[in-house]
Amino acid sequence: MPKNDPPLTPALRVLKTAGVAFTPRPYRYEDHGGTEAAARELGVDEHRVVKTLVMRDETGAALLVLMHGDRKVSTKALARAIGVKAITACPPETAQKHTGYQVGGISPFGTRQTMPVFVEQSILELPSLFINAGKRGWLVEIAPEVLTRLLKARPVKAAI
Repeated sequence: MPKNDPPLTPALRVLKTAGVAFTPRPYRYEDHGGTEAAARELGVDEHRVVKTLVMRDETGAALLVLMHGDRKVSTKALARAIGVKAITACPPETAQKHTGYQVGGISPFGTRQTMPVFVEQSILELPSLFINAGKRGWLVEIAPEVLTRLLKARPVKAAI
């Protein structure tokens, strides 16, 4: 289990600088455990744990997709919603290159490269959400409005 003091990641620097209220939520990280393991460790509904997915369009342009932990992204629906021909997931090494974070610790805040951010619309209706703080084993609980205010995340309907 991580210590209770959150690591000073680029994500947490962004949140602190912006004056965002957040609650650090450390948990015991499990390789390949994903949001299911995080939710179980924290005793929260997996639907409120938001995963940050690094994807790209047919031109290779990277983008971030924020999705409920218990849902998947319909790449066809996402492509239609954002007006591109196709969307695919980036391989782990490409995701790390674009974000500066390890897979399993990718946060949408403080990424190495600025990318457009898309958020599943229903995430914005949650009372609060849990999202990666930029290091494996660390989530932060924040208000959903932070996603649109800080990241300019565009709502989409792409969950399956």
